[in-house]
Amino acid sequence: MQPWSGITEPGTIDDLVTDAVEAGHEATARLVHDWVAQGLLDKPTRRSKGRRGSAKALHATSQRKLFLLLLEKRQEMPKIPSLALIPLYLWLYFGDEYVPTRQALKAFRTWLKDGMRNKRVASEGARGMLQQLDHPLASDTARNRLLRLLTDVQYAGRFDREELAEAARAVFEPASAFGTTGLVRAAGHPEVAVTVEGFLTYTEAMCTAIRRVRDGGLDTALFDRVRLVYRRTKSDYLARRHEYAAEATGALAAAFAEPTLDDVVNDCGRELLSIVGFEILSAEGRLEHVV
Repeated sequence: MQPWSGITEPGTIDDLVTDAVEAGHEATARLVHDWVAQGLLDKPTRRSKGRRGSAKALHATSQRKLFLLLLEKRQEMPKIPSLALIPLYLWLYFGDEYVPTRQALKAFRTWLKDGMRNKRVASEGARGMLQQLDHPLASDTARNRLLRLLTDVQYAGRFDREELAEAARAVFEPASAFGTTGLVRAAGHPEVAVTVEGFLTYTEAMCTAIRRVRDGGLDTALFDRVRLVYRRTKSDYLARRHEYAAEATGALAAAFAEPTLDDVVNDCGRELLSIVGFEILSAEGRLEHVV
């Protein structure tokens, strides 16, 4: 039986701390306040006792359960940005009854800030992008240059299309293999093929989203729309994943592997970020079609 299975009603901050202690975790009121500020938990609902003053605010039943889930997961992944993916996942798949959009948006910002302030995290994300573009005949110099530019993309939202295109082609279509043939490489299933142009558009979307979040311009209305797009495109992708996997090779094949629950949770932040970017580019007329 899960420790949260017996929770059936809202509770005060004292109840949350008691829940945690009874489940064997260390927790304080300060931790609850910190997690509310970071979007791991939603803000409680204030209540009044009339002339006698205010009673302590109440955290929703689902939030009491979420608190215990987060404390349990903290043993596996202690970093706050990683924990922020849990309320994001619940918001995506279970809706506002579990995690309201205002909380999900805070959690999304908390997750993204890790890559924006931690160059090592940004470099890890960049390395994943590089692996999908890599060609066995690409030089280490070309790979290192592209890795540096992709790290800047994730760390600072910096996007120079011409510079990035040159670096990407040197890795994806190295001169030793393509020379002056004029051929354009496309890897994978035709409907989701990796190409330099597709990579550039995806990267521009990511940069656009990073800047929008960094500047505080991402609102709940846009984020709700992004959830609808995520649900539709994720469902379509999963229905055809086997087709895409059948035509993928090398590092690209890993992108189409059967996802575990951990994969879905860990990937949802990055996938949401790309959709935010595509939605913004589309609204600004900078895309003819958003896939």
